Amino acid sequence: MNRRHFLVAGISLPSAIRIARSAPENPFDDLARLVEERRRELGIPGAAFGVIKNGQIQMRGFGITNIDDPRPVMPDTAFELASLSKTVTATAAMRLVEQGKLDLDAPVRRYLPGFQVQDQQATAAVTVRNLVTHAPGWEANYTVEDLGRESLGRWVATMGQMMQLAPPGRIWSYNNPGFGLLGHLIELATLMDIRDAFRELVFAPIGLDRASAQITDIITWPLTVGHRPGRNGMTEVVRPYSMGSSIPAGGVHMSMASLIKYAAFHLGEHDGANPNALGRKSREAMLVAQLRKEPTGEQMGIGWHLRTLNGVLTAAHGGTAGAGHRCHLQIIPERRLGFAILTNHTEGWRLLQSVERATLKAYEGLALTANQPICGYRGHTETLDHVTPLATQPATAEYIGRYRRGRGNPVEVRGAEGRLLVGDGETAQPILFYGPDLAFASDGPNKGTNHEFIRDNGQVKWMRVAGQIARKE
Repeated sequence: MNRRHFLVAGISLPSAIRIARSAPENPFDDLARLVEERRRELGIPGAAFGVIKNGQIQMRGFGITNIDDPRPVMPDTAFELASLSKTVTATAAMRLVEQGKLDLDAPVRRYLPGFQVQDQQATAAVTVRNLVTHAPGWEANYTVEDLGRESLGRWVATMGQMMQLAPPGRIWSYNNPGFGLLGHLIELATLMDIRDAFRELVFAPIGLDRASAQITDIITWPLTVGHRPGRNGMTEVVRPYSMGSSIPAGGVHMSMASLIKYAAFHLGEHDGANPNALGRKSREAMLVAQLRKEPTGEQMGIGWHLRTLNGVLTAAHGGTAGAGHRCHLQIIPERRLGFAILTNHTEGWRLLQSVERATLKAYEGLALTANQPICGYRGHTETLDHVTPLATQPATAEYIGRYRRGRGNPVEVRGAEGRLLVGDGETAQPILFYGPDLAFASDGPNKGTNHEFIRDNGQVKWMRVAGQIARKE
């Protein structure tokens, strides 16, 4: 057997789940060919693709781990999951909810009395549920200095400078600091470093052999490194290697074999390796909508981004690593389908989008409908190439203004010849509306990216770009 196609040895799966070979009616081989075609076209050194359908698993590795030390990518090769790690943080938090050590509706100050951000009302009101659903309302600036076990605690002590952009729970806005704070609450509840807490609450109970946030574990495994386009157009390794902005927001590593087993767990295909794993009812609760990503039709679950395709609920998360990895995981419980795509290049998001849509279509006939309102951000870039602009664009006046996204410079939205431009000077991007308060960049380097305008009492008050809000001044 070709080890680049399957790697059964070393994968411990519950008896209900089997490694499957392709059958004539199985679309896996066609999708694998698409992965390889896109990988070569985009200059991505390595990728991995895995599917679980009706309890049957198929996996394949493509290309190499590292252009400087080329080794074949296999299902047991580790990739950085980047923001997909947030589902692990949410899973750990829900296990602590089961144990009575966390309450989703408790204020953060119950567990961390000294906690504060700039806005005192937000300081008192923000809850654990707000953190795990990207709804604390404060700015998204986030840099954690690596100080080992003290990293999160030291960083949380600096949160007094965090600017509030919306009341807690009011608006969905992708928020790494919220998950950083949640990670520290997990540390306080377990009396463990977050890396050890993940092992005890998630990895060991589910039985994930190649899943860790410990560099001392990861460095001993077959490992991919991230890549990017170099100055001369040639692919180069991203150096130094990064573990993500912080462990709870983006520092977990997994192999495809472990990631598909993790997907199977959240699909309900198995209940883990021991009784300490998160219960089935709690996993189902994570897929219940908590708030709408207005003005789109998408929802946020507990750690999972929820989207309905042709009436079927899907739950997904992606990852964009500073070190170059791009990844995606999606589960469709109603159809007993889950799949994952891992890449080790900054252009990997383009492959993710192509393969995600092709997989949904091939297995279940699911697809975005024309001009379906979507947020376009679930942890990695997603362009709105399924939309067309409205024949009659709305009046620009109510959208024009300066939008503050944090302590940095505000974003300018101005009118020009009956259309809107977002940004300053020559870098400004034209945007066109495809639905009520829903727009996309119609030209420029970020063509196809989403821009949403959110109202309060009928007036435009916020703009959300690539998942993060800015408040109109």
